[in-house]
Amino acid sequence: MTAPEVCFEDLPAGRRIALGSVVVDRDEMLAFNRRFDPQPFHVDEQAARDSLFGGLCASGWFTASLWMRCYVDGLLSRAAALGSPGGDEIAWPAPVFPGDRLDAALEIVAARVSASRPNLGLVTLVGTLTRGDDGADPVTVYRGRFTGMFGLRAPGGTASA
Repeated sequence: MTAPEVCFEDLPAGRRIALGSVVVDRDEMLAFNRRFDPQPFHVDEQAARDSLFGGLCASGWFTASLWMRCYVDGLLSRAAALGSPGGDEIAWPAPVFPGDRLDAALEIVAARVSASRPNLGLVTLVGTLTRGDDGADPVTVYRGRFTGMFGLRAPGGTASA
């Protein structure tokens, strides 16, 4: 097994990380919506057109899953990631539609070494997905705040830029 590229020390407060982009696949979205969140505006074309969304839109949970995939591909797959004890915020401030191109990002808002486990760093993260609307300012479609646990390169290390 190779050493991870990214450890706690690489994740200081204030760091922003672009996690890549994803295009929402209609069939994938519908399959998820039908299985996990079959509300009419997520699965029925006519009901969706008649809804306040004006068309079929993704379940928020599908949107969160898209962000998670970008997080794994863009950072976790090469990091000393040790899971997450959870978060305190999740929001879907705008709908997501088939064909949308979403840009994923991550901001580190706080980082500290665990008082009880000196080989463990606790990092408060804010993840976002934004949609660029034809040259307009990006629209945030997902925001989640949670704690990530990351291994340290060296006990007692500190996160640095």
